[in-house]
Amino acid sequence: MKLSVVILPTDRWRSAQRTWRLAEEWGLHAAYTYDHLSWRSFREKSWFAMIPTLTAAAAITETIRLGPLVTTPNFRHPVVIAKDLLALDDISNGRLTIGVGAGGHGFDASALGTPPLRPAQQHDRFVEFVTTLDHLLANDIGNFEGAWYQARDTRQLPGPVQTPRPPLIISALGPRALTFAARNGDGWISIGEPSSGTRSTWEAIRDQSSVISQVRDSVDGKKNFERLLLDMQTDEHPLASLDAFYDWAARYHALGITELVVHWPVADSPFENDFSTFEEIVTIGRATIAEWT
Repeated sequence: MKLSVVILPTDRWRSAQRTWRLAEEWGLHAAYTYDHLSWRSFREKSWFAMIPTLTAAAAITETIRLGPLVTTPNFRHPVVIAKDLLALDDISNGRLTIGVGAGGHGFDASALGTPPLRPAQQHDRFVEFVTTLDHLLANDIGNFEGAWYQARDTRQLPGPVQTPRPPLIISALGPRALTFAARNGDGWISIGEPSSGTRSTWEAIRDQSSVISQVRDSVDGKKNFERLLLDMQTDEHPLASLDAFYDWAARYHALGITELVVHWPVADSPFENDFSTFEEIVTIGRATIAEWT
């Protein structure tokens, strides 16, 4: 079982670079960052862009995997983000993992003046975004005609370092999105239950994982499929202590989760945690769960 971290892009690089180096030194599988224009309680605080942040991180690390968790269609066009991600795959020498999601209804969704979408529209746009991005990342020449996106004789040269493309890990919570993720992704990301739900996080992951397994059983020719859980500090508190982390990790290991993702502590925010406890979890705790099969 793998342990990874989200490093929020809030600090100026002169201080943030130490965080990214530590994530690698401590043996974490991957270090991700969010792809937002601004986000939640950080709306009026510093917040830097995803691609430059990950590019800088790639230049100062050597082994840790990197990527957006997640990028969305809210303010991204597949042709442009594909070019950026291919450059990042090259700069990191094939360490890029691409998390993709449908996008929420916050600041990113309205910043470009886009009218609000109905749930069905949002899902259709997301499917087309991922399908187009998949096509562009895996092909030197891109052509795609859809209801939401077009790619006309584009060039993705010299292509990705990873073949056939960097892995696409798809965020999904509901039945339609889960089915799409299981059929089309290299992995699935969940945060548990949507905010309007009534199940516990564990119950939501259990039910979602069951859908993923049912669909995966019907997919031919698929190789390894990752299952990621991003801790969004809902009804669970895995960073409270090392024992709390082990309990959390064991319960999700039993459900087939292959990678756990926690947030690097941020002072004076919802992600504030005792740093010494966090260090113990991502060093001792990480090494322990890495041996679980």
